Amino acid sequence: MSNTKYNSKKITVDGYTFDSMDESKYYQALLIRKAKGEIVNFEMQPKFTLIPGFKKQGKTFKAMTYTPDFLIYHNDGSEELIDVKGFSTQQGELRYKLFNYFYQDKKLTWVARNLKYGDKYGFIDYFELKKVRSKNKKAKEA
Repeated sequence: MSNTKYNSKKITVDGYTFDSMDESKYYQALLIRKAKGEIVNFEMQPKFTLIPGFKKQGKTFKAMTYTPDFLIYHNDGSEELIDVKGFSTQQGELRYKLFNYFYQDKKLTWVARNLKYGDKYGFIDYFELKKVRSKNKKAKEA
């Protein structure tokens, strides 16, 4: 295991290297969900272009992309992109906004692992978890 730039430990499961333990746990939950028939299938790390590469005054600018962790194919025919987050960064939030602007027909969900508030697999919508934590913090301060 090696550290990533955000000090999480990379982990390898089934020959796939994940950026964090939480990401690998989500992968394992998807395998269970698929085996139980809760989802049809899933893909890992689909890539979306937010801004294409271009040249200006002799300078080359690389494309800006967004690569969520998973693409889930649900039983009802819908698709959902999942990005597993431990915390957000300004760059991540910018890409989240750009993705949602340019790909309005796609559902993108940020999830976090939290055994107390998460679903039966231990995951909760990232923004819902932020609300719960904020509410709990305010309750403690009162």
